[in-house]
Amino acid sequence: MDEIPPPTSTMDWSDASSGSSIDQTSIAPTPIRPRLPSRKSSGTMIVPRDSLEVGPNEMKLGPDDVRSMSPRRTTEDIEALGKEAREELQRHAKALQDSLITLFNRIEAVKEEHDKLDNNNRFLQKYIGDLMTTSKITAPSSRSKK
Repeated sequence: MDEIPPPTSTMDWSDASSGSSIDQTSIAPTPIRPRLPSRKSSGTMIVPRDSLEVGPNEMKLGPDDVRSMSPRRTTEDIEALGKEAREELQRHAKALQDSLITLFNRIEAVKEEHDKLDNNNRFLQKYIGDLMTTSKITAPSSRSKK
């Protein structure tokens, strides 16, 4: 097998511009993924039902323990989060309703303006048609006078 030369960091641009073929093959090195920091295992989470270790006890847990990063929430915390989420959802729904009403009012205003312009357009078309008819009636008599 032929040896592939190591990739060069600079390319000779004079070769590329002169039209000659480039004989060098450049292969980019494969990037190396950085290692993840190691964590201590939290160990087994199975404890007897009557054990005192059941439940959140932040004093016993170390900073690298999985259980210290995901504390249990009380019923009051869950209810407060639910209430906050419902209020936020209601505010968002109200904002959407308001924007929808604004959009509907704008559509109605544009529709009324369109109807007005359409009526004016019909009136002008009728007026121009009447003028053309009148000019046709008067045109032959004006030519005969000459």
